[in-house]
Amino acid sequence: MEVLAIVGVLVLVYASFTVSASAGLGGSLVLVPTLALYLGTKEGVALAALLLASNNVMKILAYRKTLPFRAAFWIVVLIVLGAVLGSTLLVRAPTLIVTIGVVLMFALTLLAERLDLVPVRTGFAPLLAFVSGASSGFSGTSGPLKGVAIRNLDLDRRHFVGAASLASFAGDAAKTAIFADAQLLGRNSVLIALAAVPLMALGTWTGSTLNDRVGEHRFAILFWTVMSGYSIRLGLLLV
Repeated sequence: MEVLAIVGVLVLVYASFTVSASAGLGGSLVLVPTLALYLGTKEGVALAALLLASNNVMKILAYRKTLPFRAAFWIVVLIVLGAVLGSTLLVRAPTLIVTIGVVLMFALTLLAERLDLVPVRTGFAPLLAFVSGASSGFSGTSGPLKGVAIRNLDLDRRHFVGAASLASFAGDAAKTAIFADAQLLGRNSVLIALAAVPLMALGTWTGSTLNDRVGEHRFAILFWTVMSGYSIRLGLLLV
């Protein structure tokens, strides 16, 4: 059963990398609950940060020709600041509080979607970026907020994924540094991380190929499908 469980975890890890590379975000949608269920909330969130940071290196290489450094600069900076704050809170908080925080962050992001914040353009993006970074550092996922923040930059699909990769890498790297210092990762986490390395390359190639083949209309459908996925996961967590 243990072997089957690990195989199942790795299949879902690959799926998360593929979704992330095709839509620009959404990797945590599958990865965080999978690892949290298998390893526990704190260790699962910490390992997810490490894997997502490493996977974003692959994504940055894949989208190196469409990385909007100037357009995404402040988004990246504020996500990092928020991630540092949120991950520091996670390290110091009891596991029960972290678990409750995960549910609350999903509730807040769903509320943001229902309030129709999408038409609010670039001026609101920095606030969304900081809040998404903070929620990601504490709960392991930024939910729709990061996607909406980057969406407000009005980028085409390749530049959108490039911007999301830069922002995600910066935020996840900041979280990983704090989690590593707190020594949250055990032996099982290390083994899963090693097994996930080839899956990063395969998932990035699969996702990048899908992104390259879809048009802007289909990419918009993919993006909002991922956003809906966050809301569905929220409902499952509250059951």
